[in-house]
Amino acid sequence: MLEFADRRAAFRELHVSGCFVIPNPWDAGSAKYLESLGFKALATTSAGFAFSRALPDNPLVLTRDMVLEHVAAIVSASSLPVNADFQAGYGATADDVGESVRLCVEAGVAGLSIEDSTCDSVKPLYDLDEALDRFAAARSAVDASKSGVILTARAECFLVGCPDPFRESMRRVEAFADAGADVLFVPGMKEPDQIRALVGLGKPVNHIVIGNLGVRVSDFAALGVRRISVGSALARTAWGGFMRAAKLIAEQGSFEGFEGAATFGELNGLFGS
Repeated sequence: MLEFADRRAAFRELHVSGCFVIPNPWDAGSAKYLESLGFKALATTSAGFAFSRALPDNPLVLTRDMVLEHVAAIVSASSLPVNADFQAGYGATADDVGESVRLCVEAGVAGLSIEDSTCDSVKPLYDLDEALDRFAAARSAVDASKSGVILTARAECFLVGCPDPFRESMRRVEAFADAGADVLFVPGMKEPDQIRALVGLGKPVNHIVIGNLGVRVSDFAALGVRRISVGSALARTAWGGFMRAAKLIAEQGSFEGFEGAATFGELNGLFGS
C-alpha cells in the first residue's frame, strides 16, 4: 500500500494534464471495488456516507468525528489517493475550520474540498469575506502540514438558488483562486460556455456528473475539465437496485429484482484477495 506522501504526489500529478474520473465510494467495500477497476483516485461522498447511516446529508447531522472516521476508513480501504468531501469545513469559525482541516490531513487524505454553503435556508451562503476567511484557514492548515494535500474550493451558488448563479460563482471562485485554491469546483454548472469560462481561470476544474446526461468523459475533457466526480450517484444507483428488488418482494412476492445481482463468488473473491 502506498504511503501517504506517495499517494499525495500521485494525486497532484493527476492534476497536471488530461482528464480523470474520481469516483465516490460510500464505504470500504465500494472503495476496494473501484480500485480494482483501475481508477487512479477516489473521493468520499458525504451524501453516500450519510445514507449508509440512515441520516440526511447535512453537516448539522454528520459530525466532524463521524466524517473523519469515515474518511480514515476509505483511506485505509485502498492504496489510492483519496479526496475528502469536507463540506464547509466542520467549524463554526475560521479557526475551527483550520483545526478540522488539520485533522482531515492527518487522516491521510490526498485532497479535500471546502464549500461556501451555510446550510441555512435564510442565508444559504457565507458572505464572500467570511467564506474567504474560512478558506484561508483551510489553506493555512494545509500549508502548515507540508503535506502537499490539494485544496479544492467549491462555490455552491447554483445549488442554493442564487439569482445569477454563474456570475456569483465566478466572482467567488476567482477570489478563491487568488486565495490559493488548487482546484475550482462549481457544482450545478452545466452549460459548456460556462464550464469553459471556469476553466479559463487557469486552475484545474472539478466537474460533477450525478445522472445520465448523455455525455461522456471525452466531452468534458474537450472543455478542459481536469477532474470528474460523481458525488452520491454510485451510492444512489446501489440504493435504487436494492429498493426495486425489495419492493418487488414486498408488493408482488417476486424475486425478479435479484436479476443482475453480483454473485457471491465475485464479492467473496474481491474481499478475500
